[in-house]
Amino acid sequence: MHAPFSGASRAAFPSVKYIRSLLMSEEQQTQIVLDIRKIYVSDISVEVPHAPEIFQQELNPEISLGVAHEIQKLPEDNHYNIKLRLTVTAKNGERVIYLVEVAQNGVFEISGLPDAQLHHALNVYCPTTLYPYAREAISNAINRAGFPNLYLQPINFDIMYQQRLQQAAEQQDGQPTQ
Repeated sequence: MHAPFSGASRAAFPSVKYIRSLLMSEEQQTQIVLDIRKIYVSDISVEVPHAPEIFQQELNPEISLGVAHEIQKLPEDNHYNIKLRLTVTAKNGERVIYLVEVAQNGVFEISGLPDAQLHHALNVYCPTTLYPYAREAISNAINRAGFPNLYLQPINFDIMYQQRLQQAAEQQDGQPTQ
């Protein structure tokens, strides 16, 4: 019998307590606020450009996933809106079978973190929190469009964040100094 959460699953979806323990001492942890205030879908679309004839064909779709997120500081102190955009495209050769886009949002209250950890929370913790909701919305939309369920794998937003930081550092190193 397997435990409900393996170490890999925990790493993919860290808890607030776990993040706090990594970032701060016990004394500092009492001052940290990292709360979800709202989770909502702001946009969802499904396109099946070749329906209904596409349903008569035997399909072996090639699936591609696009992931992006935006951070918006809200007027209320320490509140941020994070928009996680997922785009799933299924193709049979060059022909698009379906295209599904979801913009999953969350309003988070975050305070008591130094700038580097705040940036990390906004770029890793928040998208990681929103991803299961977006993944479910994508799967439901695909199913309602008449196709079998699609099970998107977990995404390690921490690795994506580290890669973006490394690319930014490399670009900055390549810039001439003035």
